[in-house]
Amino acid sequence: MDAGLKRDLEEKVRAGERLSREDGIALYESDDLAWLGGLAHEVRTRKNGDVVHFNVNRHLNMTNVCTASCAYCSFQRKPGEKDAYTMRIEEAVKLAKAMEGENLTELHIVNGLHPNLPWRYYPRSLRELKAALPDVSLKAFTATEIHHFETISKLSASEILDELIDAGLESLTGGGAEIFDWEVRQHIVDHRTHWEDWSRIHRLAHEKGLKTPATMLYGHIEERRHRVDHVLRLRELQDETGGFQVFIPLRYQHDFVDMKDGKVRNRLQARTKMASGAEALKTFAVSRLLFDNVPHVKVFWVMHGVATAQLALQHGADDMDGSVVEYKITHDADNFGTPNKLGRDDLLDLIREAGFRPVERNTRYEVIREYPGPDRALRESPQPMRF
Repeated sequence: MDAGLKRDLEEKVRAGERLSREDGIALYESDDLAWLGGLAHEVRTRKNGDVVHFNVNRHLNMTNVCTASCAYCSFQRKPGEKDAYTMRIEEAVKLAKAMEGENLTELHIVNGLHPNLPWRYYPRSLRELKAALPDVSLKAFTATEIHHFETISKLSASEILDELIDAGLESLTGGGAEIFDWEVRQHIVDHRTHWEDWSRIHRLAHEKGLKTPATMLYGHIEERRHRVDHVLRLRELQDETGGFQVFIPLRYQHDFVDMKDGKVRNRLQARTKMASGAEALKTFAVSRLLFDNVPHVKVFWVMHGVATAQLALQHGADDMDGSVVEYKITHDADNFGTPNKLGRDDLLDLIREAGFRPVERNTRYEVIREYPGPDRALRESPQPMRF
């Protein structure tokens, strides 16, 4: 990068000026990751100090049966296919209750677009989960699922959200975003929910008082300019509603052959490579710098690996997600080398090892408990080698 441009970008960031589309593309083109990460770290520190947020949550995928066949997805199954499943609501409640003793604070619920489940299954599932775990927040359903509910219920998204909120919904999930630009999206997504409907549904949720996350699936066939466009669309919507509380870059995963039936469901695999660790860190840094009006950036450790997740905390991220438990959507595909679950103590250790102070939060980013930061004396003394 030209030294003058680098200086201009530094001055804009430090003055709190909004970066442009051209600025975002220029940042991605920089090969100075240390400089880029340092600049993003300045911004995350200005917003969140030395804190890294986490929560104790459980991911719950109540069905993997889906009408869509998105090119990157290895989670979906068709009706009657081997390993297709749909949980009874009582089964979902039992799985959720199993973590009650670990002070669970959130259920994260995402499903396939089931062609035959009735609309009433979904509000009823929330009501019964809330009745069983009244102190646990329900973060449930992507905008794609809400759009699907419109089709199967003949209700409007506004009516659907009202009923789900009455049943206990506290937040939508951020999924279904992938990459919004149609140049890319038409090749990766096999459902009807694109930017117009995704933004419409999140706008409605924000109008009803919900705070929601937003995601971006990167590292497949998109170019860096598409990532910049994706963030700027979300930034503009955030200017309008103020309803996004966290942005989550998700690293696209290769399908190393599904272990249960030997199929490769990822149709992008032959022409893609997973983003490198350096590219992941660059994506976090540029996202943090561009997305000036969202308070938090989360690194989902399941899709990045714990070591890269720790490094992302030095490149703009301030949230390490949660305990997760049984994450099926990519673990069914890639066997990436991350565990299904990290306990509270595991997360505390990882955050402290990265040099930060852990803060346990709830779905609304309200503080549940603050923990001591890293032991500086221990960090500054020689440590024995580990084998």
